[in-house]
Amino acid sequence: MLNDASGFSEVYIACGYTDMRLGIDGLAAIVKNTFHLNPFHEGVLFLFCGRRTDRIKGLLFEGDGFLLLYKRLENARFQWPRNEAEMKQLTPQQFKWLMEGLAIEQKKAIRKIAPVSIC
Repeated sequence: MLNDASGFSEVYIACGYTDMRLGIDGLAAIVKNTFHLNPFHEGVLFLFCGRRTDRIKGLLFEGDGFLLLYKRLENARFQWPRNEAEMKQLTPQQFKWLMEGLAIEQKKAIRKIAPVSIC
């Protein structure tokens, strides 16, 4: 389920460390009070990671309640951004990179440019 972002309208990650003992209410409070986002948006996935980068938690509102997702890697680690305490919105490509164990900011990735009008 977490390897494919096609089921989510948006994906956000909480950069930095999160206390992984928190449950639904605690994570929803972080989304609302710290990052000033609405955790009740249907289909929006919020991802959190603790100091051990082999596990993440996801918070997803499905319209009638919350779903708490938990993923633990057996032989790998997530490349989680630790430098800022902010919520970042991920593109589907960045989400794919994160789930594959890669950094969300690839230095050598070919970036798309906006079309230029030729006069």
